[in-house]
Amino acid sequence: MTDETTGSSIVLHRIKALYIRHGALIHAYLSMTGGSAGRLLLSLAYFIAVANTLSISDFGLFATASAAGIMISRALAFGFMSPLYRVATVKPLLVGTYSAGFLVGALLSLPMIALICAGTFLALFSRDMSAGTFAAFMAAEIVCWRGLETAVIVLNGLGRFGRGALLVVIATAIRTAAALLFALLQFKSLGAWSHFYLAANAISLVVAIMVFYPRVRLRWQPRLYFRRWADSVSVAGAEILFYIQSEFDKIAVLAIGGPAVSGIYAILMRLADLTALPVRSFNTLLVQRIMRSPDAIARWPVRLSIEFAVAVASFVGIAAMAGYLHVFPNGLGRNVSAAAPIVAMILLVPSFRNLIEYHSELLYATGRTVRRMANLLVAGVVKVGLLALLLRTTTDVAAWAPSLNLIFLALYLLSFGLTYTALSKPASRVI
Repeated sequence: MTDETTGSSIVLHRIKALYIRHGALIHAYLSMTGGSAGRLLLSLAYFIAVANTLSISDFGLFATASAAGIMISRALAFGFMSPLYRVATVKPLLVGTYSAGFLVGALLSLPMIALICAGTFLALFSRDMSAGTFAAFMAAEIVCWRGLETAVIVLNGLGRFGRGALLVVIATAIRTAAALLFALLQFKSLGAWSHFYLAANAISLVVAIMVFYPRVRLRWQPRLYFRRWADSVSVAGAEILFYIQSEFDKIAVLAIGGPAVSGIYAILMRLADLTALPVRSFNTLLVQRIMRSPDAIARWPVRLSIEFAVAVASFVGIAAMAGYLHVFPNGLGRNVSAAAPIVAMILLVPSFRNLIEYHSELLYATGRTVRRMANLLVAGVVKVGLLALLLRTTTDVAAWAPSLNLIFLALYLLSFGLTYTALSKPASRVI
């Protein structure tokens, strides 16, 4: 037997041992990424249909309203989906009890959410869309899609990753079907799209509740909920701040640059966001691993290896998209072609965005929810400030797009320092 053969046998043996040791984790990730692959294709079809049926300005308004709804949706139930997820992960017999707490919390949070929506509409959207159109987008994001996400969160907590991934794929397919129908029927107005969008999300929520949510007996146990109140509120605050940090840029671009500039920016960020789907599957599994074993990422070689892998996966995704659009500028439709040359200018943005999201998940997994909230607040303020400074200098997309790499690099370095400083201290018990 040659040395080369012996070396190959050793490598294969190690791979086999690694698979045996982590087989369940590998199968879970493949289930989730399989769902992500399906969701990626459907999301791309959905994006092409909407972005090329609406005008660029209307697409910018839709993306900005959707971003506002996503941010506000994190206040639903005052963040009680966090204890629900932790219980599903560690104490699954209590899912019914915490589901009841979530439902009551959701109802109690609706008046506050309605006031926030009204203020957001009057401050940012009243000049560009009707109140009915805005309300439809808010209902779709806050009640329907966030409710569906809660079902997925519970399924993932229970280890039913395949069912969770399937639910997301089905919901994305329903959204895509609505977008294709909207395009085929030649409806062009933003108001018409809001009705299609609300209907698609409402149908998805019904499917999530009736078909996918685990069959549990709802039990009302207030004393258990009060014990988790601080965690719920801090997680809700952190979630809102996270999405302010990741989505408020669209609102800032709309306010400073107007609907046309916001439309180009929304197209760029949507293409960048598509690279995050497989990374988020990894984040979900890593969070569960850390919740069960907080020392899993204690060593710096492990930390840096994960950071590198996330960055490379994100870069490869956006580079493939840039290459495709370079060869086929109209490959994603007429309106998207306006942004095609710009994609190659933001190749580093997805890596930094996804790493910032990964840092946020690390703090959540280790119970540092208050620190997570503080970090996201700092990052959000810095991000909006840098974007405002950039767009007040120029609104020419060819001039400001390359600078986005530097802005997100600065945000990543800030997040890196804040996150690992926090991780140097002992983790909190989260459940």
